[in-house]
Amino acid sequence: MNDTADTESVLREALNRWKAACRRDKAMDPDIRKAALEEHWRASERGDIDAEHAIYAADAILDYPQSGERFRGRATISAQRGGHPASRQFTVHRIVGSGDLWMSECVITYDGVPTYSVSMMEFAHGHVVHETQYFADAFGAPEGRKALAEPMPGRNIARA
Repeated sequence: MNDTADTESVLREALNRWKAACRRDKAMDPDIRKAALEEHWRASERGDIDAEHAIYAADAILDYPQSGERFRGRATISAQRGGHPASRQFTVHRIVGSGDLWMSECVITYDGVPTYSVSMMEFAHGHVVHETQYFADAFGAPEGRKALAEPMPGRNIARA
């Protein structure tokens, strides 16, 4: 078995444990919740709409503050994302959280153009009940800060 298959197997097992915890309606182990979020983003990357949206409660809310849009219900959230015409790729830089509030920092590349995203997910009874997602385009760093800044690991400093 290769590393990718091993990783997929581990994530699938974590997703199964997450689903079982949801059915029991108990507080979820942080490792299980993080694995569920990792699987959510991996499913987004591979276009697996059912797995991508399994994390949401049936009556979940998704807010995009920058456009003022609110999407209500797992089916509406799924339809909204499924109708996106662009080719997408996801790079997750980190997932942090505890209890019922978790955040993901990602770069979502639409048709080759990277967009930075922060997703705040609020959980109840093992499912996301409210997600707020922010998007921003990359911008160049001003020359005046050059002597003060160092590159973030895994990222390039674009100059204005």
